[in-house]
Amino acid sequence: MTSMWKAALLAGAAWSAVAGAASAQQAPAADDSVGVEQVVVTARRREENLKDVPVAVSAFSADKLERAGGTDITVLQQTTPNITVQTARGSNSTLISYIRGVGQQDPLWGYEPGVGLYVDDVYIYRPQGAVLDIFDIERIEVLRGPQGTLYGRNTIGGAIKYVTKRLGDEAGAKVKATYGSYNQTDVLVTAQTPIADTGLSVGAAYALYKRDGYGKNLTTGADHYDKDVHAYRLSAEYKPTEDLFFRLAYDRVEDNSNPRHGRRELPSLTGGYQVLDVYDTQAGLGDKNHVLTKGVSLTGQWNVTDKVTLKSITANRRGHTDTLIDFDGTPLPTLDVPATYDDRSFSQELQAVYADDNVQGVFGLYYMNSQASGEFDTIAGNLGVSIADGGKVSTQSFAAFFDFSANLTDRLKVSLGARATRDAKRANVFRLFYLGATRSPFQGGAQRPILQTRTNYSADKTFEQFTPRISVSYELNDDLTTYASFSKGYKSGGWDMRGDAFITPQTVNGYKPEIVKTYEAGLKGFALERRVSFSSAVFLSKYTDQQVTTQVVVPSGIASSVDNAGASTLYGAEFEANAKLSRSLSANVALGYIHAKYDTFSRFVPAGAPNPLNPSQTLATGQVINVADLYGFQNTPQWTGNVSLTWRGELAGGDLAITPMVSYRDKYQQFEQPLPALDQKAFTLVDLTAIWTAPGGKYKLALTGKNLTDERYRTGGYNFAGATYNNSVIGFYGPPRTIAGSIEVAF
Repeated sequence: MTSMWKAALLAGAAWSAVAGAASAQQAPAADDSVGVEQVVVTARRREENLKDVPVAVSAFSADKLERAGGTDITVLQQTTPNITVQTARGSNSTLISYIRGVGQQDPLWGYEPGVGLYVDDVYIYRPQGAVLDIFDIERIEVLRGPQGTLYGRNTIGGAIKYVTKRLGDEAGAKVKATYGSYNQTDVLVTAQTPIADTGLSVGAAYALYKRDGYGKNLTTGADHYDKDVHAYRLSAEYKPTEDLFFRLAYDRVEDNSNPRHGRRELPSLTGGYQVLDVYDTQAGLGDKNHVLTKGVSLTGQWNVTDKVTLKSITANRRGHTDTLIDFDGTPLPTLDVPATYDDRSFSQELQAVYADDNVQGVFGLYYMNSQASGEFDTIAGNLGVSIADGGKVSTQSFAAFFDFSANLTDRLKVSLGARATRDAKRANVFRLFYLGATRSPFQGGAQRPILQTRTNYSADKTFEQFTPRISVSYELNDDLTTYASFSKGYKSGGWDMRGDAFITPQTVNGYKPEIVKTYEAGLKGFALERRVSFSSAVFLSKYTDQQVTTQVVVPSGIASSVDNAGASTLYGAEFEANAKLSRSLSANVALGYIHAKYDTFSRFVPAGAPNPLNPSQTLATGQVINVADLYGFQNTPQWTGNVSLTWRGELAGGDLAITPMVSYRDKYQQFEQPLPALDQKAFTLVDLTAIWTAPGGKYKLALTGKNLTDERYRTGGYNFAGATYNNSVIGFYGPPRTIAGSIEVAF
């Protein structure tokens, strides 16, 4: 209880610190040159000032992200409280996201993410290829807490909104070239032009990101942790009248970076392979990796009256991944996994937005038809077999939703929203054993008889959920707004794509949806003659039917299960502030605290195994035991923080902006069970950017230094300790110190 009270007081304490720093400066006159800007967001599917939105929202403009040195959306992890956004283990471009302790680490097809990712309001269904590079954007919004009303399924942790720039009606072009450490060579070209006086504008953007590896594959000689990404965007906007707007957009991202195999954290038991530099590997599976994601969307908007707007968002997306993961990190075929993923989705959303002086809101209908499929081999050299896991999950999702706000008085506002969702799912799952530690026929190996069929079933289920949201907000004065809210989020149920029906027959029954109910209160606004803007929130979440993935080494391979094993309580606080300390100096502060603890964590322990609560005792019969006190939340540091200063001054007639930034992440676990060989200690990252913009903005020069103290920190891992898989405990690491310079020319 003491910790809970401390968390509840965090926002006020942090606010006092920033306010004190601002007041310590010489108080300038209250004019636009020293005031902070108002931020407009679309968190509730309509444009609103950030101060007036009863949701915990962090908003980052393109300029702010550039000053943070961000090249892709993983920079959000440094700048946003209580969030984990990083590249998945064994991957270059698969996204893993957690907000307030809620997310999903396993990107296998069929598993649903816990944080929703949206590009121009189009839901990115799968995490493969979702580590989006930051280019040609307007802003990024991070919505913390369940967003089940407006954004639906799989946003139980929150949502990330990636908003690209509109073309407008002016012609222009921009070229940006970057060179830096490890032969980083980035090129960005954007161009746009109106077509005469037709109301039509077209635009294009191309981005190339190349970099040598931070380390080497000592077996093959290939780069390890390199980057080779090509990205394209084409768009056309048509505005025939003041009340009609259409946007057609196409995007394509191709990642040909080498696979990330990670490094051994423990010496091997055979072969003499030792722990290497954190960025090196001795993997022998190969260097083939290809990830392709593409999509097309059509957005139409009709301002029917000055109060009513109709909007349609249609999208079709596809993705393909062909990759290799060497889980043992040696040339031996001890635990090699070649894998293929495919996904496709079609979505249609219709919105009706209403706004007058007293009532604002949106009503909508949503439909998505999606399919995720794949196959991977587990080549187990010590067992002399190859295990082929594969299948697909097809989903049809229907939803109707609304969210409306009404002014009860000049300062008191009530918001009410709800969403009804129906997910119809069908799964096909197989698990086949082949004799011989070589690729199965599914991955291009020799045709041979199936040794044993362990899993082969089809199943279908329908999941229905009602997710409401209610909030009350009150304007204390023109600069301060306080709010309280309740929201519910839901992540769909499904089936374990690795499930072995021979070992765990219940896998054919699948697992249930998980639910989060969150209570939140916050204070937002301005202070010190609007030289400071801030937002703060405290929250309490009840998390039930948590979907927990467990993989255990058994004599016949690896036993996998996904169970609704957990229930937990999470509470914490968040604080963000932007202070204009003087005409030339500004500061940004972000601070997050979360206390996440399992109330129950049910685990089946078979007969003859030690009792996990009393290891000296052997169980006579199999039992389901609550091991909540032994387990913790993954990817959830208790404290996160960020501080940055930006100094602006004149140099050679242009504008110079220098931004040092320090970010902190507390210790955290890679998995629910503590693992000292993989769990990450607390660490701090120090970054610095310097940007000079020529008069008129035609030229821009930038120098960026990331992780200047050269911190080594893990971002993920695999745990297959023991003789069967040659003590394969593998860690994956964040980037080392890098320095890059860039030049940008606008035409």
